[in-house]
Amino acid sequence: MVHLFRHHIPAATLLQLLIEAGLFFFAVFVAVKLHRHAETLNEPAVLAPAAIFAVLMLCVNGAFGLYRRDQRLDFVNFVARSIVALFVGFVVSYAAFGVFPYGSVFQDALWFTVLYALAGLVIAHQVLLLPLARAAFPHRILVVGTGPEARAVEQSLAEANQPNLKLMGFYPLDSDAAPAVASRRIVSRRLAIDEAAWKLGVNEVVVAVREQRGGVLPLEQLLSCRISGVRVSDLAGFFERISGEVPIESLKASWLIYGDGFRQSALRHMVKRTFDLLVALFLLVLTAPIMLLACIAIALESGFPIIYRQERVGARGERFMLLKLRSMVRDAEQTSGAQWAAVKDARVTRVGRILRRARIDELPQLVNVLKGEMSFVGPRPERQCFVDELMEKVPFYGVRHSVKPGITGWAQVRCAYGASVEDAVRKLQYDLFYVKNHGFFLDLLILLETVRVVLFGEGAR
Repeated sequence: MVHLFRHHIPAATLLQLLIEAGLFFFAVFVAVKLHRHAETLNEPAVLAPAAIFAVLMLCVNGAFGLYRRDQRLDFVNFVARSIVALFVGFVVSYAAFGVFPYGSVFQDALWFTVLYALAGLVIAHQVLLLPLARAAFPHRILVVGTGPEARAVEQSLAEANQPNLKLMGFYPLDSDAAPAVASRRIVSRRLAIDEAAWKLGVNEVVVAVREQRGGVLPLEQLLSCRISGVRVSDLAGFFERISGEVPIESLKASWLIYGDGFRQSALRHMVKRTFDLLVALFLLVLTAPIMLLACIAIALESGFPIIYRQERVGARGERFMLLKLRSMVRDAEQTSGAQWAAVKDARVTRVGRILRRARIDELPQLVNVLKGEMSFVGPRPERQCFVDELMEKVPFYGVRHSVKPGITGWAQVRCAYGASVEDAVRKLQYDLFYVKNHGFFLDLLILLETVRVVLFGEGAR
């Protein structure tokens, strides 16, 4: 894992980004050099268009989910998404190249650029990335413990889709009951933890033990590992880095109090507020025709009101009226009272189903952003009745109210729609990660992934 802008980036992803940036950059060079007008250009004239194409394609690929490690794409899906992403990149690049000297040369060469880029992506994906990631960024992990927590670490590593991570085994403790992991993967206790770590060439020791009081842990051996350069991680810190969430069951108040993060500087507030205002104003102008058509469709199908107002809980527990385009029948909760939205909810209108799938019903919340009640990126605001229930049942739920709620958020791009207490716990784990690590870089990453969520209708109800 590489720590960049207070955000952990998997080494395999970083390697993929570097390789693909080089592929896109040199695809422009090769295409222009093979073009019949290439003799009129010198190499410095190609640098800026090639760099723009590379950066643009990395952003488009990210928006299409090609850099997600928590979801494995088979070869057919990878090629299909790459082709669509290259088509989008082709259209935008064609317009951008027009402002450069000799822009027509770059535009004419774009067809070849896209073909070379696609061929390079397929070769890199199938042949280069996996062995290079393992060779360039090897990271061997020893887990201390053999119980359910250790099994959760094993499962998390299996789902992480990071080929450079290798689980070397589990070190048993006296306090362990029946092992929850395969016995063949349990390391012999004839060696101390530090000796086993040295013998196995371990880079990190993960302490997968929930109860650590009463002399359960061999602290001297763990300290020896730390002094010798081996990283020692607790469960919360490990899951935060690997999966981008903070599991509630492994979380302690002391970790929140003494841990890094939770920065709320004046500069951060100023940058975030400026960013919110600029993005909200731009999107309001851009989406005004879409919202107008949506309003007409709602009025024709089910009449007025068109805008739905609902009280939600914001930062520091303050209440505000959230705005949405009405997607349900009028007075949908008049008899049933407040309830979670369900899959194929009968209260949703035909127009509303389309609006929800494309997230168009959320666009009026840009006004909430302009008023300062919401941010563009942050935990989604909930209704007071649900907040009261969740505060009683879910530990640390109130932590998410330390920042402004958002139109989109880390939980929204990482897990499905929340419609139960269990779903709320899952989302809270991602919200805690955001509250702890939020910054401009993470906000940009969330916005990029939001494009993917909207394009593919993920989690819509």
